[in-house]
Amino acid sequence: MLLDAYKAAGLLFYVNFLETTSSGAAQAYRGDLVLILGEVGDDKGHTKPPKLVLREAVILADDKINMLIGGLDKMESLPLLIEKYSADFAAEMKALLFVVNLTKPVKVEAAGVTLILVPLVQGVPWNEAMEELAMEKSDFKGQSPASKLESMLAELSSYQPAKYPVVSLEEALTMTNNAVREIHGAV
Repeated sequence: MLLDAYKAAGLLFYVNFLETTSSGAAQAYRGDLVLILGEVGDDKGHTKPPKLVLREAVILADDKINMLIGGLDKMESLPLLIEKYSADFAAEMKALLFVVNLTKPVKVEAAGVTLILVPLVQGVPWNEAMEELAMEKSDFKGQSPASKLESMLAELSSYQPAKYPVVSLEEALTMTNNAVREIHGAV
């Protein structure tokens, strides 16, 4: 399956889980999706961490990506994501991307699919997607991790944020500010 090929190519990083759905028809993944690989770090071929990722990605895929959720630090990374992965986008792929330096929510038609883009300076894409889709933890009660992604795709499939304007990719790339990702932790 597609995600196995990504794993073999080193495109999955900080893997939370990668598992096959109960039907066996697709794979579910949570973790980072590599946009720019790290350099070779030593003479044994070990690589350094990736230079750029789609943070905390949530992917449901068979031979194509059916659902893509994740976080980008900068809008300027969006064309790279599209260039690198659009050949693997399913025609009906649902995408919800949270972007730190985006000024307002929009929908963008790119690579034959609609990408919903939402500003997010801090937060976790999975939790923010649940909020955006008005889902509750109880909607996932008793489900396996892969089944939770199937439930999210079912909700995302019928989601139509009418209040978000449709803009071109070029216009969306200009809708930025100087926001940076807020990171909290031990001091």
